[in-house]
Amino acid sequence: MGLAWTAMGGSTLYIETTLVEDGDGKGALHTTGQLGDVMKESAQIAHTVARAILLEKEPENPFFANTKLHLHVPAGATPKDGPSAGCTMTTSLLSLALKKPVKKDLAMTGEVKEKTIAARRSEVKTLIFPSANKRDFDELAPNVKEGLDVHFVDDYM
Repeated sequence: MGLAWTAMGGSTLYIETTLVEDGDGKGALHTTGQLGDVMKESAQIAHTVARAILLEKEPENPFFANTKLHLHVPAGATPKDGPSAGCTMTTSLLSLALKKPVKKDLAMTGEVKEKTIAARRSEVKTLIFPSANKRDFDELAPNVKEGLDVHFVDDYM
């Protein structure tokens, strides 16, 4: 799950990826969920990154080359935009390709305060942030950070 900033604070952002066509789907990705241009671009980049990671981990796995995938961000009536869901999209795509489910209480994002509060409201237990955001997280009130398993990362792998 991703985390989003809204005018009302933070909220959770679910990313769903489905296999539409197995075989010669020509490696296509279709996106829905009223995504803005930046988020559509993030989805395409996530597809490219996931494909590269799979090629490195399992060179013989043709999943991304031969399938047509559908990436959906629910709550279609709500417009969504911004770059911070890219890591979550990559994870969703790799989860499908590798047949490894993602923990339901895991969320990842790039920005901190409102999104951490949103994660707590949604009972998320594990968060992944870029290392560059560690200082922002450290400045949060102790009651916001309490009980969270937080990881700061420099790259996807």
